[in-house]
Amino acid sequence: MTIAYLIHIGIIIGIHSILAMSLQLAFGFTGLINLGHIALFAIGAYSSALITLNGIPFSVAIFLSAVISGLFGMLLGFFTQRIQSDYLALATLAFSYLIHAFLLNTTSLTNGPLGLAGIPKPYIFGFSIDNNLSYLILTYAFAFFVYIFFKSLINSPFGNALQATRDNELALQILGKNSFKIKIIAFMCSGFLAGLAGILYAHFMTFIDPASFTIMQLIPIVCIVIMGGLASLKGTILATIILVLISESLRFISFPVSVVGPLTQIIYALVLCIILIKKPKGFFG
Repeated sequence: MTIAYLIHIGIIIGIHSILAMSLQLAFGFTGLINLGHIALFAIGAYSSALITLNGIPFSVAIFLSAVISGLFGMLLGFFTQRIQSDYLALATLAFSYLIHAFLLNTTSLTNGPLGLAGIPKPYIFGFSIDNNLSYLILTYAFAFFVYIFFKSLINSPFGNALQATRDNELALQILGKNSFKIKIIAFMCSGFLAGLAGILYAHFMTFIDPASFTIMQLIPIVCIVIMGGLASLKGTILATIILVLISESLRFISFPVSVVGPLTQIIYALVLCIILIKKPKGFFG
């Protein structure tokens, strides 16, 4: 196992950590079952890819793309503000399929099923992030920023309002708080951070297509959130490391390519079932 491969795994872990923490904001802290989260991830990735492919600098594209993803998250929250529980999950799942269909069929903009190739590597403040080691540093710099943001949010009055919305929304409304506004802000912030993860993914892979953003790609992220424990940041990071390493370990087993994908999904499902039976609250929930 070479150093280059370990760096590659480290980048994947960093990107998935950001994506999982962004889902924790909506799911773990606010109690919003958002199955459209992978669509917000895709919006960030495609926005940044299209912006940079048109010659706009990465430092501008990363801000614009994350904001676009956040705005879509806000719209998702607005249109689903009065829907709860399983119905919210179904509504956000429909949003995910809608965005996937848009990416697949708007060939003039997204190149349809052929995807976008040649996405440029980041160039920030005169520095070109053109190798995996520098990209690893960039990824973990953003992951550290997201982690600090979450720690500050948890300990703030707004963080308490998020958790109160999850635990007892009616009591929060009786106290005069606007729970609908809190949910919309949670969706927006969650979308912004999911978009950030999508941006890092797009510029690392340098190629994206609609197949990279299906509901099957959401399953491991949901597994991470439940496995680590709802509203637990350290659990999220630990679960990310474990699931990514499990997924990567299958590469060293001589299975056909057509078998590895379904086998990975089966393993995710088994891990999730075991966690729900043995530790229903996850590692640190």
